[in-house]
Amino acid sequence: MALWAIGDFHLSFQVPEKSMDIFGRVWVNHEKKIVKHFNKLVKPEDTVVITGDHTWGHRLDNCKEDMDFIKALPGRKILLRGNHDMFWNAKRTDRLNEMFNPNLYFLQNNYYTYKAKDGICYALVGTKGYCYEGLDTIEHYEKIMKREVERLQTSFDMAVADGYKNFIMFLHYPPTSIGEQESLFTIMAEKYNVRDVIYSHCHGIDRFDDSFKGNVNGVEYWLVSGDYLKFKPVKIID
Repeated sequence: MALWAIGDFHLSFQVPEKSMDIFGRVWVNHEKKIVKHFNKLVKPEDTVVITGDHTWGHRLDNCKEDMDFIKALPGRKILLRGNHDMFWNAKRTDRLNEMFNPNLYFLQNNYYTYKAKDGICYALVGTKGYCYEGLDTIEHYEKIMKREVERLQTSFDMAVADGYKNFIMFLHYPPTSIGEQESLFTIMAEKYNVRDVIYSHCHGIDRFDDSFKGNVNGVEYWLVSGDYLKFKPVKIID
């Protein structure tokens, strides 16, 4: 068994006008690259956390083919909510879990578990997150940030109540805004002695260094945007 991560599939089988090909060579036929790398690397007993922006479909009925694509990939797939995942009403995550169980699992106001080869059991916690990108007012940024921190806290609280002490944390947005040396998310990661923080959202070479990568204050940070990884899932832990 292994734990893998990757994000930002931006699938558009039913909304072809949203094809990602215009954003560079790495995106051309990226769906085929995903299938190729998953089939080569991921075993049926592995777990893959996909960190948001799964589909351009705004409703379940126009992203069915995208969900079918993800379902068909090997491994247990845990999905995090991204900023473009309009099909996913955060208040109805339980409904999605009921609809797609046991093929897909949706991480929002809950947690999942992963047992590593060394026997350590991790709680996989997460939320969409948020960062300031200059696209909204400070008031709006603070409102969304507060909501996302509360959702992440719910995820931690549930895992702690069930006795978990080891955590791996997932976000869609980077854990810090550009230039920040800490945020409410990094503070939470250090408070709970999180082993890893995995995030995506950052696209293109000009954005790959927007936030932390590597070890910062004892926490390992991973950028797993699909184009950054060239659509090859990265192994987080065995």
